[in-house]
Amino acid sequence: MNFALLLPAALAALAALILPLLIHLARRSEQRPTDFAALRWLRQKPRPRHRIRFDERLLLLLRLLLLALLALWLARPVSYGAVSHQPWIVVAPGVDPRAVPAGEGARVRWLAPGFPAIDTAPPSQLVALASLLREIDATLPAQVPLRVLVPAQLSGADGQRPVLSRALQWQVVAGTTDAAPVAAVAPPKLAIRYAAERAASLPYLRAAVSAWSPQSVSADIGVAGTAAPTDPKTQVLVWLAPGALPTAVLDWIGAGGTAVLDADAQWPQTAARAPLWRDADGAVLVEGSSYRNGRVLRFTRALAPQTMPELLEPQFPRRLRELLSAPIAAPGRAIASDYAPRTGGPSFDAPARDLKPWLALLIAALFALERWLATRPRRGVTP
Repeated sequence: MNFALLLPAALAALAALILPLLIHLARRSEQRPTDFAALRWLRQKPRPRHRIRFDERLLLLLRLLLLALLALWLARPVSYGAVSHQPWIVVAPGVDPRAVPAGEGARVRWLAPGFPAIDTAPPSQLVALASLLREIDATLPAQVPLRVLVPAQLSGADGQRPVLSRALQWQVVAGTTDAAPVAAVAPPKLAIRYAAERAASLPYLRAAVSAWSPQSVSADIGVAGTAAPTDPKTQVLVWLAPGALPTAVLDWIGAGGTAVLDADAQWPQTAARAPLWRDADGAVLVEGSSYRNGRVLRFTRALAPQTMPELLEPQFPRRLRELLSAPIAAPGRAIASDYAPRTGGPSFDAPARDLKPWLALLIAALFALERWLATRPRRGVTP
């Protein structure tokens, strides 16, 4: 175990050790000698030299030790290598805790964020298994044996086998991957504002939005003219009108909204536009860019089958929804026997252990002892 100081310049506070010495020396001569009358006529003899003498030496040493420990506490002491080499067993969700071998003297934890103890409830959410394996590999010292218990089928896997710095024991046991289902994301609250000459485009948009929801649930869509105000709860605004956008619409987009513009609508002053959707021939169908805190998308063609045949294709509702909301990454699944981590990854030094809390407890105990010695009854004259 090695000790180090993160702030060694704080040891300059050791200069304060001179203060208790000066106080004890200054207040040592409170007992003054008194001359007796019978001794006045005796011959005066040379007085011996006075030696430096400290009263209450135990109290003085205690005060010096307190100041030295305070200086050391300010220097932020840490220790390296003071870690336990007790083996670890981590259990992936889906493994029955009763399958964990007992009597091995190992720490048994869930392979979940925070690595909770095995006697707690298993994680109910899908975990990023590969990321957690890398985290525990970087956290544990290299000398700590690591054993991982996994079910035959894993969820939350990456696209490739993890590469760790250590060789661990990968054990496939009986279990099921009962990962929590991914909650379905509700379709965005959409509003359409259109000019009279764009009324022919409404049926295609209505059909696409209706396809986002089950048949028993009506689509949350508001259709009105361009003069109608925008509901603050609206997440996506489809603007089917040529010309410049009203100031109220620009402010709504800038506050974080997403607007889909007509092909003849005027772009606001935004950054460079990027193609977001192309047809089978590579021509751009939708382009977009950011606008302050929001997004702006625009069709490059009129929403009519004659100019945009994609309106009649079955995948049009899905592609439109992908444009308006961030896609959700599906959890990865893998066969556990084929997902055993490989070695050769980077290794990390064990983190230093902060000694300041323990040093603070020692300082508090010594301070209480110093106060008791300084105020106890039946003690001599002391500083």
